[in-house]
Amino acid sequence: MGDLVAIFHASFHPTRGNVIDWSVTASGDFNLDNLEFSALPSGLHLVEQDIVYFSKDGHQGVCAFRRVKSTEDGHRGFRLSSLGVLLAKSTRPKPWRHVAALKDLMVMLYARMELTETLQPSETDWQPSRMYFESHESKSVDLGGAGDWSGWSHELDGENRDRSNMNPTLHLPHLLRILGPSTLTLYKHVIGRKRTLIYTLPPVEAACILCHVAADFCYEQQVDTTSNRLPGKSKEGIQVLGMITLSDIDRLQAESKSGRGWIACTTDALFLERPSYYDLLINLTTSTPNKATRPTFYSSEPILPTSRGLTHRLSTVRFAWSDVKLWNELDRILQLDSSNSHSSNFSCCTPGFSDVSDQKLGLITAWTDVWRVYEDVCLVCASLWIGSWRGNSIQSYSTSNGAENWGSIRLEGDDDLTLSTIAGNSERAQIRSLGAGIEGRPLVSSPTNKPMRKTSGMFLGSGQNNRARTSGTATRNSNIAPSSSTDAEVDQADAELLSSMGYEREEMQLRTTLALLQTFHAHTSFQLSILESLLPPPSERSNNTINLVPKDILAFELGPFSSVDERYLEWLVTEYGGGTTLLIKRSWKDLLGVVFGYGC
Repeated sequence: MGDLVAIFHASFHPTRGNVIDWSVTASGDFNLDNLEFSALPSGLHLVEQDIVYFSKDGHQGVCAFRRVKSTEDGHRGFRLSSLGVLLAKSTRPKPWRHVAALKDLMVMLYARMELTETLQPSETDWQPSRMYFESHESKSVDLGGAGDWSGWSHELDGENRDRSNMNPTLHLPHLLRILGPSTLTLYKHVIGRKRTLIYTLPPVEAACILCHVAADFCYEQQVDTTSNRLPGKSKEGIQVLGMITLSDIDRLQAESKSGRGWIACTTDALFLERPSYYDLLINLTTSTPNKATRPTFYSSEPILPTSRGLTHRLSTVRFAWSDVKLWNELDRILQLDSSNSHSSNFSCCTPGFSDVSDQKLGLITAWTDVWRVYEDVCLVCASLWIGSWRGNSIQSYSTSNGAENWGSIRLEGDDDLTLSTIAGNSERAQIRSLGAGIEGRPLVSSPTNKPMRKTSGMFLGSGQNNRARTSGTATRNSNIAPSSSTDAEVDQADAELLSSMGYEREEMQLRTTLALLQTFHAHTSFQLSILESLLPPPSERSNNTINLVPKDILAFELGPFSSVDERYLEWLVTEYGGGTTLLIKRSWKDLLGVVFGYGC
């Protein structure tokens, strides 16, 4: 079933700037104004190729960018262009499904131009792109169910999953490793439906992917209206705007009034001087190869108007100590993933990855490890300190057995995330204990839900074992002249082995992603269940006020004297309180009780 409503080509003109020089739309009155700026954001001329995600009037889109050599006057030796598509509106649009095709169409377009030695594409050159749009054009308002969402297991591991592994959600483990514990600061802003802006340098694909992944943190909670969960004001997931430019300022103001919240990314540094347009700023440029540190998070805070007309300022924000338990659980799941390092399929998660030499990459890793040690020390100190005042708090969830448990909770919604299908078997529904597969690790004795690929008698051992076996084979055959048939068999066996190893790596990546999504969902469900227990009956929530004391805040697994956690609770009440307002009361007795463990 097709899902496209427009296809277009944007390029840089030496006198007119960014322009759309070719397009085909589903209807003649479809508006493509200003789309050329999102498809060709500032600074993109510095890279050879890139992928840009964006949106237009509620339609999600994606384009493939290329910088190709040109002798055309005024282009300074290069031609900048992007071929993109816009998708029909749906519950869960999937623009990433068209990325591979857009890349191929761009290669075909400029290959034909080089063969014919023409500087401008002709109508014949556009024919492959036109045919692709016609074959994928949306013919039905409901897309035949293609735009529906039926749970993470169905999308990531169902029959209609994206076999190209281009789904941004699969990048969740890698991006958690990049952002570290500060991920939970972003997570809180997503639940509270705040405005998040990501500042990046080209290439921009990593920032665009982060926008979509962040929206997935609590997507299930935000769109699932079939359960008895505490309903929010908005019935849709947080809006993913993708790439924005200075031409989108009016649009940002309109989106902010909706209350739905949004996540966007930009390459325009001028936004750094306009903090009133967003609530959270993530600066990815501090994690580029030249600086090798974590991305920096800034909170936008209101101030008294200055002579320059500024009403907000940026203040550095870090993860709260109350985030330690949740992060330790996420980090434990990440450690169970055997593919900790970025594979070639996920190199786009590292900004500037393709421009880094092996020697420089080793230096970057060393400095990053130093930062990680510092971060781990902070986590350990926080764990020791919060252990006293959280010892008797209500347990939220757990995926491990033992005294360190957080408790357990039965999830609603996408049951596949809590069933043994994560490991690929059909056992009775239950939360698995450590080592039994909840972390994404397959059970050794259980069959997988997909047939194992044949390896021609070769087994999936370690690299050392494979090298030893290869060396032994070479020694035994050192005095035998190699034959073409033998070489072909060895090459085929090696290819099948690599394919099987790649398949296993993808399966591990998938199971880790599902386990992380389950953990985020469990934590969201837990905190909303606590909030619901403190709210008055639904008929009395409008224009009502609830008073919380530090003991109540502890029930959320939050810090009772943390300003970040206090704002987070205010966001929760605003979104899920049904008109109720929040008032937090503190006293010296509460302070002494928290510090010394009395009265809590």
